Amino acid sequence: MSWPSFKSLRRMGFFDKLFGKSQIQHEDNLKSNEPEHAVIVRFDYGIEGLEPLHALEDKLEEVLEEKGVGEYDGHEIAVDYSDGFLYMYGPNAEILFKAVNPVLAETEFMKGAKAKLRFGPPEDGVKEVEVEI
Repeated sequence: MSWPSFKSLRRMGFFDKLFGKSQIQHEDNLKSNEPEHAVIVRFDYGIEGLEPLHALEDKLEEVLEEKGVGEYDGHEIAVDYSDGFLYMYGPNAEILFKAVNPVLAETEFMKGAKAKLRFGPPEDGVKEVEVEI
């Protein structure tokens, strides 16, 4: 009797059934579906508290889900609320930006913000364009 190979066991879902979702399989899926382009928005905030920022995040997530062009990954905000960054990723930075720009433009604290559109993975030599909102 010969034993099945590890690859055939993975295909059959043996380890998934025995141990739950295979970590190797999960990591493989992440790599193959990983978006390469990014839209990173740098903005001045200056508002005490995060409620307005969270409201904007909800709108961005809704638009991105509705249009299916990428995902909102989160924000960074200075401890003193002075400024921050928003991070969004998808397969096409231009289409991603066109989807979220109306939401950003109607948000008061986004006036004068700068969006960096990165057309590829985060490495040297990748084309980037900066747009003012």
